[in-house]
Amino acid sequence: MIIGENREAVIENIKQAIAEQDFYRKVEVNDPVLTNAETKAITDKYIRNRKKAGFQGKTLLARGIANVGSDLLNRKMEIVGDIDETVLREGAVITSNHFSPLENTIIRYWVRRKGFRKLNIVSQVTNFAMKGVIGYLMNYGDTIPLSMDMRYLNKEFLEVLKELTDRREPVLIYPEQEMWFNYRKPRPLKRGAYFFAASLHKPIVSCFVEMIDTEEKEREHFRKVKYRLHILGIIRPDESKGVKENSEMMCATDYCWKKATYEKVYGKPLTYDFEMADIAGWEPNPS
Repeated sequence: MIIGENREAVIENIKQAIAEQDFYRKVEVNDPVLTNAETKAITDKYIRNRKKAGFQGKTLLARGIANVGSDLLNRKMEIVGDIDETVLREGAVITSNHFSPLENTIIRYWVRRKGFRKLNIVSQVTNFAMKGVIGYLMNYGDTIPLSMDMRYLNKEFLEVLKELTDRREPVLIYPEQEMWFNYRKPRPLKRGAYFFAASLHKPIVSCFVEMIDTEEKEREHFRKVKYRLHILGIIRPDESKGVKENSEMMCATDYCWKKATYEKVYGKPLTYDFEMADIAGWEPNPS
């Protein structure tokens, strides 16, 4: 998971994925690669331990660290748009674009401003294999591992989501699936987040994070980036329709909203032809 190193290599991987129209490809260069057995061990451990006192104690510490960090990182961030907090208290599924290991702090900050002490975050299972402080936060910071194991997705994972949303807690899911470093454009969305929302009869709260280059240098070839959070609106399932139809409708609506917001804030139509400006803060050497 990228924090500072290997950015140029990741950008090259993004270019290649776009050229091949594979918008869900893993582009990080040092992410853990797990076998099916290792993946199952992580999800089994999470389900087995999530309600134990030791796990919950570590979660309190991780949540405290994440909350303080979120407040510090985003205290000057502009938020455009809003919704009534009662929608979040329905157990809403929040969607946003996925471009940084720290961008969940943006949504966490907004949710805390709406009066919530926690934000549940769905995260790729490979993140749970990381070490150090980042690994600790990934394992215990109110995170839920996402695996492609259909048995786990349709049973344990869905049961956890139901439990949390029935407790009126919001859940953040990234429908773009993989993180693409500082990639400004909204990618086509996977239907999973909307399937879960439709299955549980929960609303989607659509968000989009705008990235703005600053004049401050972060490191060679990269400027620091600041963020503007756009709250786009609420998408509810139609109770007269089935899960599949609802999930397709909700997914399509969310993508249209994110696309329209991209075009408005950046002042240009959304295409998937790669250009330098697609990567926020990037200043490569002239070729």
